[in-house]
Amino acid sequence: MGKGPFSFRRSSPRRRNKKPPSQSPLGTSPPAISGSSCDNGGAGVVTKAKKKTGGARLWMRVDRMGRSELVEWDKNAIIRHASIPARDLRILGPVFSHSSNILARERAMVVNLEFIKAIVTAEEVLLLDPLRQEVLPFVEQLRQQLPYKNQPKLHGPADEQENEMQVSIGRQWLPAPESAEGLQAELPFEFQVLEIALEVVCTFLDSSVADLERGAYPVLDELARNVSTNNLEHVRSLKSNLTRLLARVQKVRDEIEHLLDDNEDMAQLYLTRKWLQNQQFEAHSGATASNNLSNLRRLGSTRSGSLMTSNGDNDVEELEMLLEAYFMQLDGTRNKILSVREYIDDTEDYVNIQLDNHRNELIQLQLTLTIASFAIAVETMIAGAFGMNIPCELYEMDNIFWPFVGSISAGCIFLFVIVWSYAKWKKLLGS
Repeated sequence: MGKGPFSFRRSSPRRRNKKPPSQSPLGTSPPAISGSSCDNGGAGVVTKAKKKTGGARLWMRVDRMGRSELVEWDKNAIIRHASIPARDLRILGPVFSHSSNILARERAMVVNLEFIKAIVTAEEVLLLDPLRQEVLPFVEQLRQQLPYKNQPKLHGPADEQENEMQVSIGRQWLPAPESAEGLQAELPFEFQVLEIALEVVCTFLDSSVADLERGAYPVLDELARNVSTNNLEHVRSLKSNLTRLLARVQKVRDEIEHLLDDNEDMAQLYLTRKWLQNQQFEAHSGATASNNLSNLRRLGSTRSGSLMTSNGDNDVEELEMLLEAYFMQLDGTRNKILSVREYIDDTEDYVNIQLDNHRNELIQLQLTLTIASFAIAVETMIAGAFGMNIPCELYEMDNIFWPFVGSISAGCIFLFVIVWSYAKWKKLLGS
C-alpha cells in the first residue's frame, strides 16, 4: 500500500516524455518526417512505435513534401497540436459520417467530405483513419502530387530574389503560392490538399453514379416488359440507393455553394497567408539589424496584394475558381442522378398506365357479366313463377312447354342486348 503513490510518481514522467515528439507549434517548421514505402493497400507510410492509450485514434501526418507518418493521438493531443476547438472533432466523428463540412479556424481547416476527414494546417495534414479502403486513394494522391507541387527552391540573398517572393525562416525556404509578376502559380498548400480531396470525392461520386446508371436502365426496362414482384423489389432498392446517393452529392454541393456565397469564409481559408503574416510579425518584432528590417519591409510590399487579407473580390479569386470548377462537376453529377430518377418516374407512370388498363378491362368484363346475370335472373324469375302449384290454363295446353321456354330465353337475350348497347352508348364499355 505504501508503494502506490511512489509508483504513480514514477509513471507520470514517462507519460509526459512521450508527448513532446508528437507536437510541433504552429509558428515553426514541423520536424522532418522520413518517408519510406510499405505494402499497405497502396499507400506507403512510416509507422512510429507508440504505446496505444485509451481513446486514441489512428491519424496520419502528411507534410508539404508528401512524407507521411502514422500516429495514435487522443482528442486532447489533436486539440493541442492543431489548435482547434473540441467541438470540431465531433464533426469528424461517426455521427457525421456522411455529412460535408469545410470549416475555417485560426490556424487550421477542418475538412469533412464524405469519407475524407482531415485537419489541414499551413504545414501539414492530419488525416483520420487513413487505412480505410475509401481513404487510400486520397492518401496515394497526397503522396504523389504534393512532392511535385511543393518542390523546394533555394536561392541567393533576399535582395536578389525579390521577384521570386520566398519567405526565409531560419535556414528553411518556403515557396510562396503566387508570383510577383502576376502569372499563374501553384496554389497554397491548404488549397492543394482541398483540391485533391474534392477531386477524390467527386471521382468517387461519379463512379457511384455510373455504376447506378449501368444497373438502373436494364432493371427499369425489365419492369416495363414484365410487372412482377421481383422486378418491383429491384426498382424499390434502386430508388433507395438513388435517394441516398443524391443526398450525399447534394450535401457536398451545398457546402461548396455556401462557401462561394460568402467571401469572408473563403478568405478565412487562406491559412498560408495568415501563417506568413504571423511570421512577418514575429520577424519584425525580433529584428534588430536595419538590413533585416529593410528586407522584411520590401517583402511585405511585394506580397501586399496577394497575401494580406482584404475585402476585395480578387482576394479570394483563386479559391473561388477552384470551388466553382468542382461545383460544376458536382452539379453535372447531380443532373445525372436526376435524369435517372426521371427515367424511373417515367417507367413507373408507364407501369401504372398498364395496370390501369388491365384494371379497366377487368371492370368491363365484370360489367358484361353483371348484365348477363341480370338477364338470366329475369328468366329465372319467370320460370320460378310457373313452377308454383297454382292453377293455370297453360298447364292444360298441349305442346306449349318448348315454345314458352324459347320465347322466354329470346326475351332475356333481347334484354341483355338492350342493356349492353346502353352501356356501350354511355361509353361504360370499351370498343
